[in-house]
Amino acid sequence: MNNTSREDRADALSEQVEKGGAAELVERAVALGPLLREQAVRGESDRALPAETVDALADAGVFRLLTPKRYGGHEADLRTLTEVSEALGEADGSASWVGTIIAVTNWLTCLFPDKAQEEVFGADPDARVTGVAAPTGLGKRVPGGWRVSGKWSYNSGAPYATWAAVGALLQGESGTVEDQALVLVPACDLSIEDTWHTAGMKATASNTLIGRDVFVPEHRVLSVPAAAEGVYPRSFRDETLYGSTFGPMLLLCLVGPLLGLGKAAMDLVVEAAAAKPLSFTVHGRQADSVGVQIQLAEAALKLETARLHTYRAADEVDRSARAGAALDYAARTHIRARAGFAAQQVVEAINTLLNVHGASGFADSAPLQRIWRDANVAARHAGLVPAVGLEVYGKSLLGLSERVSLMV
Repeated sequence: MNNTSREDRADALSEQVEKGGAAELVERAVALGPLLREQAVRGESDRALPAETVDALADAGVFRLLTPKRYGGHEADLRTLTEVSEALGEADGSASWVGTIIAVTNWLTCLFPDKAQEEVFGADPDARVTGVAAPTGLGKRVPGGWRVSGKWSYNSGAPYATWAAVGALLQGESGTVEDQALVLVPACDLSIEDTWHTAGMKATASNTLIGRDVFVPEHRVLSVPAAAEGVYPRSFRDETLYGSTFGPMLLLCLVGPLLGLGKAAMDLVVEAAAAKPLSFTVHGRQADSVGVQIQLAEAALKLETARLHTYRAADEVDRSARAGAALDYAARTHIRARAGFAAQQVVEAINTLLNVHGASGFADSAPLQRIWRDANVAARHAGLVPAVGLEVYGKSLLGLSERVSLMV
């Protein structure tokens, strides 16, 4: 596929989305299912998404989901991103994760000053930004900006990115740390170290970025403490999406792929139960066993619980953005807790479903074992650690002022 034809398809998709709204984008994601399933095994083997998958995600508008309309994007909302990532996750967890990360980091880029946005999307409307928020880089003040060096793990989708937003501690001329920031760096200024050798989410290619003495001008710096409190250096425009609250936007989106993985596991196990015997019992079909029926009901309710928490929280983020008012700290802690809780509900449901299905689910050829591995790796993302979410929410409920994390 050449770039011109892809741009033409993206323009055509934009016109359709204007007419069909978010539903059109979700339908496009659902339609990718057969291709993503077909390519999933290859992606695991190569430890990177196949080119066919990346192109399909681009053509369906996934990477442009949260890019401004003024740059040819869809400027959707968090609920739409979650619905799209859930649909993609049903077919391939890695593809969904990469699509989600690029889409939400493109959103993050639009919080930077207008000059930075123009450098990224003005020059390339199809720009793909990936990121690592952990401040494992160090920036030293120089005229006009900062010299930044560091190593950033794990950068999902690294091979497909044109820019990266990476975390750094910024030192003033005296050597003291002045701020914690995200800095925008062209991908060509960074090298990639092959470090992503994992049990699951293998095709996300979440390798380590390395930067050495990279110059970052002042306009490509975003203060994380300020952003966490809703202070963005972008110019005010009538673009409500970019008034969305920082922490909830970046963390809640991570649950979407997990919801899709959970649904895929449920569908596989329910379908098999209609014919698969329950060994060493009188039941010729698993479906006839009361024990199986109870476990399936429990798993289904856990998945439903995860979806209810996730979509209710996503709607809160979107409503606050449309109202032009950032969520207060108490609301943010509640969302952080629900994100981690929802992720754990999915993992528990999938574990139950593996218990129902039996040992055959762990065969190399069985999609169920890949779903299990992908979900268990994804749910361990630092932004979904349930203990942190419960701690910040519990402190908030008790009126304790100690701040545990900026990512709330």
